[in-house]
Amino acid sequence: MGKRWALIAATLVALVVAVSCYDEEGGRWEGGEEGGTGWREGEDWFLLQDSKHVVRTDAGDMRVVSGFGGRFMKSPMHIGFITMEPKTLFIPQYLDSSLILFVRRGEGRVGHIYKDELVERRLRMGDIYRIEAGSAFYLINPEEGQRLHIVCSIDTSQSLGFQTFQPFYIAGGMYPSSVLAGFDHLTLATAFNVTEAELGEMLTRQMNGPIVYLSNTHSPSIWSKFLDMEQNQKLAHMRRIVRIREDDLKAEEEQPTWSFRKFLPSIFKRKEGKGGKTGKGPDAYNIYDRKPDFQNNYGWSTALDESDYSPLKHDDIGVYLVNLTAGSMMAPHINPRAIEYGIVLRGAGTIQIVYPNGSLAMNAKVTEGNVFWIPRYFPFCQIASRTGPFEFFGFTTSARNNRPQFLVGANSLLHKLRGPEFAAAFGLSEGRLNEIINAQRESTILPSATVAPPEEAAQVKLHREEVANVMSRFGNEMVMGFD
Repeated sequence: MGKRWALIAATLVALVVAVSCYDEEGGRWEGGEEGGTGWREGEDWFLLQDSKHVVRTDAGDMRVVSGFGGRFMKSPMHIGFITMEPKTLFIPQYLDSSLILFVRRGEGRVGHIYKDELVERRLRMGDIYRIEAGSAFYLINPEEGQRLHIVCSIDTSQSLGFQTFQPFYIAGGMYPSSVLAGFDHLTLATAFNVTEAELGEMLTRQMNGPIVYLSNTHSPSIWSKFLDMEQNQKLAHMRRIVRIREDDLKAEEEQPTWSFRKFLPSIFKRKEGKGGKTGKGPDAYNIYDRKPDFQNNYGWSTALDESDYSPLKHDDIGVYLVNLTAGSMMAPHINPRAIEYGIVLRGAGTIQIVYPNGSLAMNAKVTEGNVFWIPRYFPFCQIASRTGPFEFFGFTTSARNNRPQFLVGANSLLHKLRGPEFAAAFGLSEGRLNEIINAQRESTILPSATVAPPEEAAQVKLHREEVANVMSRFGNEMVMGFD
């Protein structure tokens, strides 16, 4: 009984704290634990603008946009942007966070350890691929004249919490340092069965950063020298460097999920199968090859869950892609199961979000590269600019079918809640309410010229007035001609 009453008391305290987080006017929560933030005033609150470069070299960079965190969300999702120049390598490493990669532009290869074996997959534009936290991996842009652009989710649920995420570089030298360099050199040389001089050669040559060129036409590196070697030279060199005594391996009670001895030689000992893949493991899923879940004259939308791509279930993350034609809108709706993170891939538009008390939380214009987030249960809509298509891609914090609930349109909740009681809740007659909700015959993606951004609406109005004036003058001239 004591434990039961303690649990009830703790629940009541939590409810009081939750209720106290809302103010009567705006329903905005402020405060939070150290390192987090709460709801606040300002239209930019749901735009994620805390961006920083975590990697930057001549060969490429990685920028991370930090997600929302605080009292009610201990493990925010971050969004990463990786850019790699032609013929470059993102050197072998593992992270304290899992990644879901989305190839925005270009083609590349990803290799990682899956069930103690090296799996490599060729990735093309539109491909989705998952890398597990703690799994050693590398990325290669093998193309001659095309940059590789990748957008990725960074799941921090297993993060150490030191910073946005923590990389552990397996390969490296002076910059970045390999995790191997932290061991006592005599101990490590003994483990490798090489001399300390040979070990020093291995751990001090790399000075070009986490993303390096693979070609001698740029700054030389240990990796470019590997590519210049014949296949048998590569294997002999790698065997010499990463040889570990068999008695050391037998002494381990459990085999690790990845092995440095297996990992590095495998990068250069590839026999690609069909589709540019090696090893047994999950394939990539191309979201552009999938038929849209919904499509009409105003746009289309696609969502992937664990039933479509099973690796998503491990991190409980979903993926979606939406394309709106110029001047159209995704109807106001809610996500009952997940927080949504979005990245604008193309065009411009407006995001509107509503607080639980019915006040406007955000009405912000977004353009290519902007990142936004939508709290679970909060009503919202996306509106495309009149200047062109509006395309955005994103992640949700649930691998299950999210089943968004639409508040407006032919498939909305209002059509399912019909009746005199529902009409009375609006203070209308049933007939008048039906007239209003039946006026929109489209569903999910709607025409919305009247709610496009104000400055564009003004430009369109001015253009129409100019056309009307021209037509008027043309008509007068025609009349005068007949006279």
